[in-house]
Amino acid sequence: MNLNLSSILRIIGLVLMVISIAMLPSFLVSLIYGETDVARAFASIMLLAVIIGLIIFKLCQYNAKQLRVRDGFLIVTLCWLVSTILGSIPFIVTGSIPSFTDAFFESASGFSTTGCSILTDIEALPKGILFWRSFTHWIGGMGILIFAIALMPSLGISGQNLAVSEAPGPSLDKITPKMSDTAKILYVTYILFTILETILLMLGGLSLYDALIHTFGTVGTGGFSSYNNSIAHFDSAYVSVVITVFMVLCGINFNLYFVSLRGSFRVFLEDTEFKFYIFSFLAASFFILITIMHGNPSENAGDAVIDSSFQTASILTTTGYSTTDYEQWPAVTQMVILILMFMGGSSSSTSGGIKIVRVVIILKLIRRGISTRLHPNVIETIKLNGKQMPVDTVSAIANHFFLYIAMIFFGAFIVSFENVDLVTCFSSVITCLGNIGPGFGAVGPSENFSALSALSKWILSIYMIAGRLEFYTMFVLLMPRFWSSNH
Repeated sequence: MNLNLSSILRIIGLVLMVISIAMLPSFLVSLIYGETDVARAFASIMLLAVIIGLIIFKLCQYNAKQLRVRDGFLIVTLCWLVSTILGSIPFIVTGSIPSFTDAFFESASGFSTTGCSILTDIEALPKGILFWRSFTHWIGGMGILIFAIALMPSLGISGQNLAVSEAPGPSLDKITPKMSDTAKILYVTYILFTILETILLMLGGLSLYDALIHTFGTVGTGGFSSYNNSIAHFDSAYVSVVITVFMVLCGINFNLYFVSLRGSFRVFLEDTEFKFYIFSFLAASFFILITIMHGNPSENAGDAVIDSSFQTASILTTTGYSTTDYEQWPAVTQMVILILMFMGGSSSSTSGGIKIVRVVIILKLIRRGISTRLHPNVIETIKLNGKQMPVDTVSAIANHFFLYIAMIFFGAFIVSFENVDLVTCFSSVITCLGNIGPGFGAVGPSENFSALSALSKWILSIYMIAGRLEFYTMFVLLMPRFWSSNH
């Protein structure tokens, strides 16, 4: 096994320090709200994690070597697992979630920006813990390691090959010569969105605390709220509209923002994925609006417009917030929502799901298949944005799609041992693998995952992390060739 263990451990030490320092805002929130015990718990965890991370980082710096793609696969998986475990400790230590299984599930849901929860009374938790719970969305939204990559050059570490293995998040397309500069630019955009939405929500009457928590859930497309009935708690059209707008914005490829800021605003009109994304949002919103109004003519038109657009944006971008129980809507509307769950947001965004660009390529493949049947001698290539797609890329997208479906059936089979209905079995897996949040049945928008067994929670926790990493990263580690010293 030819792995750079020193370099791998050094990155893990760095991530330990990053995640522990990320607990500082939650520590301060606990102090502000007079939660002394919670603040003490955060302080102890931060101190211990920083010390351990620093020791690992220092001990391994002398034998560290250049990272390779092979090392990146292991680093990415280990760092997400380590971050999830560390993130679960505040829940356990403070007694907010005593069970390690439940705490790991909640932490995995936070960092993977899924938004599933086992909590039955969210508002009973301390303010500092709720802040940490939502802040994990913000950390995981851009990618834990993307932040680390931005720091690596100053620490003498190259992050290029590590970035190749970190599939999700706006990090794969280099928009500057140096990967670390790309990471910094993307984080600046991410922070600007965070600041702007926080200000707008405060103008709508939210406290700074509530505005930050729901901003973290929006820009990270995660969906954790500090209230049991989510966004419906505010009963505010203004708040719903602001969050809808930012959910849609954060479901767009972040690289497009950078290019547009350099004066190339036409990049949005020329990007096939962006046009399909916006069309899907508008078409689904309009269809849901029509079905709602048809099913309930007495429904207020304004409320119906807000609810339909909000719920469409929430599911399409895999945020998972809710203003209403969509299981009370007509069956055809629920089918549209299920389709949106599969699609997800744009590539290089903070959204989950299959991703719009893959859906576009799959549709092009289907069209080519039909065309080939009619004209067997015609050679038709797959193009995106006017450029021919490499055969290997198209094949990889098709493989990803079919593996995605296979994982859903495998996960649903495991959950079926719960003896719950098939709708719950499949939707619980779909929503976790797609990093969406609410599903249907026993895990719908008015329910949670608390009733599931420990086995199902562990499987779904792994599915959430695998979905965030687009699962190929974890699958590579299961291959014997990865661990063979001959490769």
